[in-house]
Amino acid sequence: MTSPRHDSFSIHSEPGTLENPLLDSSHTHEQIISACAGSYCPESLRCRQRVLTVDYFSFDRKIHRGQIVVHRAISQDIHRLFIRVLELKFPLQSVIPIGDPRFCRAGSPLDELSMEANNSSAFHYRTKTGKTQLSRHALGLAIDLNPVQNPFVRDGVILPPRASYDPYARGTLSADHPVVQEFRKLGWIWGGDWSSLKDWQHFEKPLNPL
Repeated sequence: MTSPRHDSFSIHSEPGTLENPLLDSSHTHEQIISACAGSYCPESLRCRQRVLTVDYFSFDRKIHRGQIVVHRAISQDIHRLFIRVLELKFPLQSVIPIGDPRFCRAGSPLDELSMEANNSSAFHYRTKTGKTQLSRHALGLAIDLNPVQNPFVRDGVILPPRASYDPYARGTLSADHPVVQEFRKLGWIWGGDWSSLKDWQHFEKPLNPL
């Protein structure tokens, strides 16, 4: 799903513009949802996921086109949020579903590979980091943005390991950042507000997934 103003395409346009974004991801709906879900995801949840096409401003200062998989209940939110993120020129390294082969090992998607690549993603049928209960990502109701600039931190553990949090760096989220404010307007919870741990990359929508 993209903004109508981004739909025009001209072979004469410079690559990396609104009219001719750089293509980062172009998976089919069936292939990528299956890859993100894995073999244990129930069909009742899998069938509720949607693949959205999104445009974004990246760290190379060019416009890219990627994909993100989310629960159908939040697809309108994600559409609106990505339009706003693009308007703000908030840089995103990449937006590629975690089931992409670049983030898989032995056929299984790995969250650590996506984070190490500073990739922004959403649906991934998995448990919470270091826990046994399902993550909100497993429901398609959470999204992570720029993990390298916005790491997960708990009890001295930093993920991804090469990350560091500098609220003044490009691509970094903070409590007063307009991207965070836009998520809050739509009723999302930000992991940077948590006290028991910090997950600055993480946003989740408190909805019943069914």
